[in-house]
Amino acid sequence: MAAPGAGPWDLGVIGVYFLLVMAVGLWALRRRSGRSLSGYFLAGRSMGWAPVGASLFASNIGSGHFVGLAGTCAAGGIAVGGFEWSGMFIVLLLGWVFVPIYLRAGVSTMPEYLGRRFGGGRIRLYLALLSLGLYVSTKISVDMYSGALFIREALGWDLYGSVGALLGITALYTITGGLTALMFADLVQTLIIITGASVLAGYALGAVGGYQGLRELYPLALPPNSSGPCGRPRPDAFHLLRDPGSGDLPWPGLLLGLGIISAWYWCTDQVIVQRCLAGRSLTHVRAGCVVCGYLKVLPMFLMVLPGMAARVLFPEVVGCADPQGCSRACGSALSCSNVAYPRLVLSLLPPGLRGLMLAVVLAALMSSLASIFASSGALFTLDVFQKLRPQAGPRQLLLAGRLWVLVMVGLSLAWLPVVEAARGGQLFDYMQALSSYLAPPVAAVFFLAVFVPRVNEPGAFWGLLGGLGLGLARMIPEILLGSGSCGTPGRCPALLCGLHYLHFAVLLFLLTCAIVLAVSCCSPPIPTVHLHRLVFSLRNSREPRIDLDAPKEPPQNPGVPLGDLEAAPGAGPGAGGVASGLGVAPAEATPPEDPKWSRVVNINALVLMGVASFLWGYFA
Repeated sequence: MAAPGAGPWDLGVIGVYFLLVMAVGLWALRRRSGRSLSGYFLAGRSMGWAPVGASLFASNIGSGHFVGLAGTCAAGGIAVGGFEWSGMFIVLLLGWVFVPIYLRAGVSTMPEYLGRRFGGGRIRLYLALLSLGLYVSTKISVDMYSGALFIREALGWDLYGSVGALLGITALYTITGGLTALMFADLVQTLIIITGASVLAGYALGAVGGYQGLRELYPLALPPNSSGPCGRPRPDAFHLLRDPGSGDLPWPGLLLGLGIISAWYWCTDQVIVQRCLAGRSLTHVRAGCVVCGYLKVLPMFLMVLPGMAARVLFPEVVGCADPQGCSRACGSALSCSNVAYPRLVLSLLPPGLRGLMLAVVLAALMSSLASIFASSGALFTLDVFQKLRPQAGPRQLLLAGRLWVLVMVGLSLAWLPVVEAARGGQLFDYMQALSSYLAPPVAAVFFLAVFVPRVNEPGAFWGLLGGLGLGLARMIPEILLGSGSCGTPGRCPALLCGLHYLHFAVLLFLLTCAIVLAVSCCSPPIPTVHLHRLVFSLRNSREPRIDLDAPKEPPQNPGVPLGDLEAAPGAGPGAGGVASGLGVAPAEATPPEDPKWSRVVNINALVLMGVASFLWGYFA
């Protein structure tokens, strides 16, 4: 039976939500913080721990999670929840290892950090362009497609018409406001997302008899006329760690490969790190990371388990296995697992509450897209356009960042057909697979840049190019020939596509590290005077730093006390705030860190690691 569509009450709630979004955009336009480069791209470096933590979570949780994560777990069980729980550990690595170095380096973007660490312009330009490409292929397109899919299920709108409406509103919202408006909006939207998703999770689990009922009924959720393994629930559906040979998400890949991808995403991606660079102090940044870590507990219970409940409640749709049946059920011949969450919303919730849940998914979509648009604007403006037009003033840079958002919209629309056809129709699987082919070389270079002072510019550059070549050698054949699905093997040779993508991520990371180290050892090292506060071993150095690309004369400023470096993000010798066009506050203008609150944050970080370890052990 078809799910009921959205009624007048639901459309009214959605309309109110959109009015609120537009009001935030207009409010941001009137604020002074959105009229300067620092205010527009880094919120004036004035955010407290609550907006930082909420914005980290909201930027991470998009409509791709509600549609893709729920759909993938409906098809395969809880193992995909490990992608969320790995972030509970890695977000602490961000706050305690990487962010302090970024702050002391005085950078505003991740390509700028590598530019300071290695010198020259080619690595900085390469990383900026690669990041923009990854935003289009793994973030914006997936969020747009999943949001449009949700709207199509709820309102019956055409897929591309839905995408156009969403992009128009989100682009306007992003262009008119700056990071300040986005982060405060994320704080409100996080509350909406958690509240609405909790309500739906209660309805969904209640309909199947709770967690125990789900364990009993999920193995029996077979589509009509099913035969063979296709369409049957996996016997290891409730195992987080699965067999390394036969598992769809083998445990070595889930622990090691996923750890590499998570480290790239949480510790080196501009969308995430930009929120931390907007913090008013290191303590607030770390507290925000802890808040985000606690919030990352929730997707398993708010999206994964409800997605599996949808398989129990609608096996003929969510569990369809044959192309004809899937085409009749949801309009896609590949799979209908992506409609799991929309069917729950439209079938279980009463009018009004259903509209609230639709607004929740739209809030997740728009907060994620707005964050990506803002970060891509910063990357293009500060790392590409400013290098092409070094004499451009602040007004021109702001205009370039806003216009670039429109370019990203067009590129994302052009990539949509690839998203729709990839990975057997499972969005979350597609996004993680693509990241496994392109992200490990970046993670390897950042890891070595921070922890190995001997690594130099030739090693990093050729490591990035070599890793990209290896990743494309796997990605391009898989996209062109297809990875296949159950009952329909892909045409990609096993030699290229036979290794699981998470295992491939580990291999690619190690090969990139080998290239970087080998080339670095064949060329002179970078003198220590250029590395103060840019590498982990010299993170507490008080010596003056001479940037590799700085003029030889006059000499750089003398060192400043470490406490001032802790207190003032970007302050210190060699800090590049002015060079990047954003400016930095002097060290004495920022109050020092409070030791009492620093200890409270550190204790909470230890508690979070204990909670994460317990959850992994319990569901393993």
